[in-house]
Amino acid sequence: MPDGTELRDAIIAGGNDVNVVLDAIADAASPIDGTQDKEASRRAVRDSLSELLVKYPDADLAALTDVQRLFVIERYAALDVYGRFCLDLQKTVMEKASDAATGLRRLKSIREFVVQQVAAAFRAVRERGLATDTRSIARLTSEALKETLAVFEEYTT
Repeated sequence: MPDGTELRDAIIAGGNDVNVVLDAIADAASPIDGTQDKEASRRAVRDSLSELLVKYPDADLAALTDVQRLFVIERYAALDVYGRFCLDLQKTVMEKASDAATGLRRLKSIREFVVQQVAAAFRAVRERGLATDTRSIARLTSEALKETLAVFEEYTT
């Protein structure tokens, strides 16, 4: 298992350039392989870290607190679900909208819905005292995607 030395070195080399640092973390978390799924996942990593820095401007990306780490995991899960939704249905949502602005508003609503659904699911897991392991997160995100498809069916059929 990697010890994080390469990532730490990349973060240090990035210095004050947040884009270099975010890219280094995205590379470590989700290496480039050329597939659309992987690119959506990389975008979710990068965007979740960007949102972390908005919410916690003093966050040290190399040493997140437990609260910050949970925020990133939760937001990554939500943005990954949204990214996968977009891979499959963004074009359809845009085509079925009366104009581009309506399509973009719909996509924004879908994104907000997914973020809220995933946050609620994470809260429920925490309230029950259950572990947020890979398996439970995969189940949670699968359920969030199904719920999103059901709620926004009129935009996609």
